[in-house]
This record gives sequence, structure tokens and C-alpha cells, in this order.
Amino acid sequence: MATLRPRRSKKWLPGLLLVSPSIIAIGVFVYGLIFWNMRVAVSGSHDEVTPYGFDKGRNFVDLWSDPSWPPAVRHALLFTVVFVGGALLLGAFLAFLMEKGIKAEAGFRAVYLFPMAISFIASGVVWRWLMNPAPPERAVGLNQLFDRIGLGLLANDWWQNRTWGMAAMAVPAIWQMTGYVMALYLAGFRGVPDDLREAARVDGASEWQVYRYVVFPQLRPVTLSALIILGHISLKVFDLIMAIAGKQIITYVPAIATYVEVFDRHDPANGATIATYLLLAVALLVIPYLVWSVRAERDR
Repeated sequence: MATLRPRRSKKWLPGLLLVSPSIIAIGVFVYGLIFWNMRVAVSGSHDEVTPYGFDKGRNFVDLWSDPSWPPAVRHALLFTVVFVGGALLLGAFLAFLMEKGIKAEAGFRAVYLFPMAISFIASGVVWRWLMNPAPPERAVGLNQLFDRIGLGLLANDWWQNRTWGMAAMAVPAIWQMTGYVMALYLAGFRGVPDDLREAARVDGASEWQVYRYVVFPQLRPVTLSALIILGHISLKVFDLIMAIAGKQIITYVPAIATYVEVFDRHDPANGATIATYLLLAVALLVIPYLVWSVRAERDR
């Protein structure tokens, strides 16, 4: 028995030593900081000098009485719906065109994927100029372009619109992430076996029916993965909004609110409370996906 233990340890010890730095780093800088953030969120420390106490979670309730918080939630929801829906639809459409076969496909793939290599800060600076809300006679960017080609009716105030400003804010995010979604869907299209398509055609299915009943159902895992990734990005969006609009109430979202509470108002408890809400929102997206993935693996 004594000789078996060293042999067994030789099997798992090298692997443990290999991954232990990552385990320690994740434990400290991910779960450790999540725990610390929650500790601050349930404290009564609304300034930088008050000792941490315990307020029984009143911060999570009192936050909704802040006049700026409900609009921030509405803005985030509007941004998420437009961004996720737009990126999914446009990415799937481009992947469908690629899948049907076009010339210079590799070049088009590279062009569509290039925006993803740009940071949200850099693209935000450019799109701030493109979406300049000035009227056509003083406009630059898209408003000026619309005016010169005789489509001045399309000129608008973009992200400064009090009702639909966050929908316009989603346009740069859609432009940046559509190529990534296209790549996911293109891999999904190419992963559907040709035998299934040919069998459906032999049975008399039209091309639309082949995609409707054979191809598209095979893309559900791709759609779910893209939905999780895009939803996660939309909930945490910060740099794009800061680069375009800054800390304006028109484009106020929870990520901006966290920055304002911690660094402008010097209220760590409220900032940690908002960060906890963001964590819960992300968990609502990620946990069902993980459960579905585990069940899918078991069924296989």
C-alpha cells in the first residue's frame, strides 16, 4: 500500500502543480474580490472613513429610491435588447450569405472581423464623431452625409435623444460585434452535415424547408452561446458609453453608475451594491447556460 501512494501522487501531482497558480489567482482576484464587494454592499459605509458595519441589505432597497437608478436600469435594458437583437440578426444574415458561397470569402471574413480587434474606447471616439447630433447645417459624420445625399430626413440627434438615445448607442456595439457573431454562425452552418441536407432534399423539401427544419434547429447551441456572450457584454458596457457620451444622465447605465458612486460621490457601499446587481444579472444569463450545457453533455 505504501508503494502505491507515491505512484498515485505522481499521476495527479504534476497536474495540480501546473494549474495551482491559476486556481490561486482565480480564488483571490475573482471569488475573493466578489466576496469583498458583497461585504461592502451590505455595509453602511457610505463614505471613505466610516468603518464597515452591517445594514441588513438596506442598500439594495434604498438604491431604488435614487432618482437616477431606475432610468439607468431602463437604459441598460434598451441597450441590451437593441444590441443583442441587432448583432444576432445581422451576424446570422452575413453568415448565411457566406455559407451560400461568395467570391473572396476569406477577405470578407477578415473585413467583418476587423472591428472586433478595436477597443470600445477607440471605436467610441470614432462613433462620437459619426453620430454627432448637430443639425445638418452644422453637422459632421452621418448627419452631414445624409444631408449631402438628399436624405436629410434621416438626420437625428442620435445618443442625445431622451427616449431612444440608448438604441443609437447600441449601433457602434453592433458594428463591432457582428463579425464575431457571424464567425460563430458560419462555423455552425459549416458544422451541419451535408448528408442531412441531401436527405431532406431527397424527401422533397425545398431549400427554405431544408434551412427551416434541418439547418436552423442545429444552430440553437450557437445562438445560445452568442446570446450569453453578447448579453454579458451589454450589461457591463462602460468604455463605449464613456467615450461617446461620458457621464450624462441620458446614457446613464449601471456600469456608469458604479463609477459615479465610487469615484465621484465617494460612496463605496452604493457602488458595491450596483456591482452586485450587475453580478446577479450576469448570473441569470450564465447559470442557465451552464445547466443546459451539463445536461446536454449527460444526454450524449
